[in-house]
Amino acid sequence: MPEEAVCIDFLTKLNSANRGIDNNRPNFFKWLIVKTVDMRKYASLLLILVSVYAAAQSPEEKLAAKGIQLPKVSGPVANYVNVVRVDHLLFLSGKGPVLPDGKYVTGKLGKDLTIEQGYEAARLTALVQIAVLKNELGDLRKVKRIVKVLGMVNSDSNFTDQPKVINGFSDLMVEIFGEKGKHARSAVGVASLPFNTAVEVELIVEVE
Repeated sequence: MPEEAVCIDFLTKLNSANRGIDNNRPNFFKWLIVKTVDMRKYASLLLILVSVYAAAQSPEEKLAAKGIQLPKVSGPVANYVNVVRVDHLLFLSGKGPVLPDGKYVTGKLGKDLTIEQGYEAARLTALVQIAVLKNELGDLRKVKRIVKVLGMVNSDSNFTDQPKVINGFSDLMVEIFGEKGKHARSAVGVASLPFNTAVEVELIVEVE
């Protein structure tokens, strides 16, 4: 290993420069360096195994590992449906951020809410849409790809950080679905949203 060779060369030069050093000490240092390099190998292997395990986990298992419980899927509030399937694509209607008590996160970004609060609202919205997918598919492993996300942010006229807000949605999709969760996206500001919700997100999903 290059690391081992460099360290041993350094110790050899150090030993030559310090003739009074105990003869056994360089051998001990050499043993220590070799063991350290071996530990690096095992650490790298462990990281690989952890990554493989994480990739092998189902979306439901990832949610459980994070202590996340999906919210109950509510019915549409007007004359539409939550999801329409066309061949292998699901078109999900827009949903907003729902708190555990069933209330919406409301307010305008840049006026009533901070970017961080908007981010969390978008993350809550992701949970709602994952719940819609779970309700439609039964098994989230049937998701092949989160294809397209449209995030709408209830914004004050001077607010321009909509992408940072919708990152809350995108980040959770990648956390739960891995590479399948990476998607094309638009994040736009709007003057208002139904019920004054902070965000609304709709998406297109490819499924088995």
